Amino acid sequence: MRVHQKSIVKMKAKLEELTARNNGWGNEYRIQRLTWFIRGWVNYFGMADMKATLARIDEWLRRRIRAIYWKQWKRVRTRYAMINKFAIPEWKVHELANCRKGTWRAALMLNSVLTKKEIASLGYLSMTDYYLKKL
Repeated sequence: MRVHQKSIVKMKAKLEELTARNNGWGNEYRIQRLTWFIRGWVNYFGMADMKATLARIDEWLRRRIRAIYWKQWKRVRTRYAMINKFAIPEWKVHELANCRKGTWRAALMLNSVLTKKEIASLGYLSMTDYYLKKL
């Protein structure tokens, strides 16, 4: 059994709504809402074969989460301080903090700092991990 494309489009639209950068939610509330949605969605469609689909959506969702944090770290000084907490070379911290690319591009560059493991430690639930746990 496979998940219909319409269901996936609706799910991504809901995830876009939950990870919007302009809704004024705090990170804790966003984590809670995302967790509720992911658990409900995976429990409902849990019998379908969707591991590859969820892996792709997880990558996209993590990039949106990185974009949220990039927007929250508005100033270069703040970005420098937040990125410096991770064990990466000084030149890389400087390069990332002074990035003048757009939010979506900067979120891709943050992949080396806010890894999948770091995002999970912040409290975000991975759709793929939850799906595999439920099998």
